[in-house]
Amino acid sequence: MIRNLPMPHPSSKKLFNEAQKVLVGGVNSPVRAFAAVGGHPIFIDRAKGSSLTDADGNHYIDYIGSWGPMILGHAHPEVIRALQECLQKGTSFGAPTALETQLAQEVIQCFPSIEKIRFVNSGTEATMSALRAARGFTGRAKVIKIEGCYHGHADYLLVKAGSGATTLGTPTSEGVPPNLTETTLVAPYNDSEAIVQLVQRHKGEIAALILEPAVGNMGFVPPRPGYLKTLREITQKEGIVLVFDEVMTGFRLARGGAQGLYNIKPDMTCLGKIIGGGLPVGAYGGRASIMKKVAPEGGVYQAGTLSGNPLAMAAGLATLKELSRPGFYETLNKKASGLFQGLQDLAKKTPLPLRCQFQGSMGTLFFTREEVTDYRSALKADTQLFARFFQKMLHQGIYWPPSQFEALFVSAAHTEKDIQQTLKACQKTLEGLHP
Repeated sequence: MIRNLPMPHPSSKKLFNEAQKVLVGGVNSPVRAFAAVGGHPIFIDRAKGSSLTDADGNHYIDYIGSWGPMILGHAHPEVIRALQECLQKGTSFGAPTALETQLAQEVIQCFPSIEKIRFVNSGTEATMSALRAARGFTGRAKVIKIEGCYHGHADYLLVKAGSGATTLGTPTSEGVPPNLTETTLVAPYNDSEAIVQLVQRHKGEIAALILEPAVGNMGFVPPRPGYLKTLREITQKEGIVLVFDEVMTGFRLARGGAQGLYNIKPDMTCLGKIIGGGLPVGAYGGRASIMKKVAPEGGVYQAGTLSGNPLAMAAGLATLKELSRPGFYETLNKKASGLFQGLQDLAKKTPLPLRCQFQGSMGTLFFTREEVTDYRSALKADTQLFARFFQKMLHQGIYWPPSQFEALFVSAAHTEKDIQQTLKACQKTLEGLHP
């Protein structure tokens, strides 16, 4: 039964007031501040399965999943067991462990494009390190990024970035000197002709093309048929390193990521989120000829004290083991399809500008009538209407991403009851929004 939650969540409000005194904006990542949707953030006390519980004891059906990694749901028994066993041995050694090799073997088995891999601590570290390796390999300086794709907060990648940057209206960050973005070229998503023109204009100067093969950071936007294939052909012909940022889509859209789903083999891949089972992690890998440029084998330097942390490796191994069980993705995607197709049906019935786009277990409900194919069409969504939708859903116990430009995620822990309760809440909310 859908129930209205008490307002204004007094414990969360108190905790947020305290946090603002010592944390920048009261949070450690901008989108968490609820600036785009109004009100104050809800402080989470604990989570289990598909449910979050806040500091006031209110329960929510969670569609953020820690922004993607909780594909099994929160506090999965096998992940918790693996972490408990690992904790008995220590938390960090600053030295190699067998767990790093084991997780690397699992990832490489699922991603044929990856011959060698390096673990890091975040998606930002993964993307900036991959591009450094690509530059070292090619001897070229320039890189192409795609409008609305977010690859972390490295200076030269904060150009027309998606995710929280778009949510807060700052796709280009202050504090980034212009000379640091001079080597960054930008093209629209799903526009292969724009890539052709950039490559011709800067022939022999481009080291890499980096993109999310299926975008989750301007809301979920899939590639048009043939788009990724064309990019692969162009980059191969011109000696440009094709980098797929699969931090979000890796092990999410399929066990072999978006590249397996769309049958495209990039030169390098960036991973994160799911491969750490909910702990901080990132990774970059690819062709051995490129990766051997990375220290200690080559002269491209990258290091990290906590890289390959045993806790993250153990949680990642436990998670990937569960994902390898027969029928896992079929069951997950069928469950997710029930939600997303239900949202599509509601979008067709309401007079509000609304459409749902999804693939597998990730998708976005856009407050626009147009198909969202790139960054510019995503920006046409009605963010004020979304903010009202978000608050009404929150107060019916549904924890939606607090941004129009983020994806929502379905986990294996979501039940049919969760899905139906969510659709009922959504229907009630939409009926209350239109005139």
